[in-house]
Amino acid sequence: MECEVDNSVDKSASRVRRMFGEIAGRYDFLNHLLSLNIDRYWRWRTVRSVPPRPGMKILDMCTGTGDLALAYQRAAATDVQIVGADFCHEMLTLGHRKAQPARGGGTVQFVEADALRIPLGDNLFDIVAVAFGLRNVVDTRAGLVEMVRVCVPGGQVAVLEFSSPERHPLKAIYGWYFHHVLPRIGQLLARNAQSAYHYLPESVGQFPQGEELMQLMREAGLQGVWHRGLTLGVATLYVGSKGAGGEQRAG
Repeated sequence: MECEVDNSVDKSASRVRRMFGEIAGRYDFLNHLLSLNIDRYWRWRTVRSVPPRPGMKILDMCTGTGDLALAYQRAAATDVQIVGADFCHEMLTLGHRKAQPARGGGTVQFVEADALRIPLGDNLFDIVAVAFGLRNVVDTRAGLVEMVRVCVPGGQVAVLEFSSPERHPLKAIYGWYFHHVLPRIGQLLARNAQSAYHYLPESVGQFPQGEELMQLMREAGLQGVWHRGLTLGVATLYVGSKGAGGEQRAG
């Protein structure tokens, strides 16, 4: 299966980094407001579906302000090591503040890193997860390959992302809210030069969903890939396991 990079939405590293830097101060507030706090449940469900075990190492890629990394920390045993990585310095600064004082059992470390060039070695993490961040990576295939590279053989890779409900009338109602109401509220409350909350529905609309994303995960070297719709399909969790032999594909 060939997957060409879609350039109709500007997902260049410079634009995305500036965009999230501009909205960092209002990011958490708006996430919870615009999702009616359901985003907290989605992360909780991810942690429950791909749970931490004693002695594990976990990477939260595109961590933003660290919500998924901190959800793992709250659920983890004391010897679990968690790394939150993102290339937006302003978001990481907020994540570091939220991690103090440490909650739960695991330890959290934040690292400034590009998802396409993770500055970490091969086969390091038992769980590699990303929540609402993979669609911001300019090359989805290469991003998945990097996540698989740093995952240990037999470890799990989890992708939590927005999706489009298929059932009517929810599909029409949600589409109207997501494309017309949410961008206006978001842009009003978090004024920014990069139109972040207009970018959101555009990027979701062009991100591979369902079987298409599952196939990309398989091609990146994952096995037993499955997905589960959350909240009537507003979000979807995708999970796969890295082959015991450590096989992975080139980006």
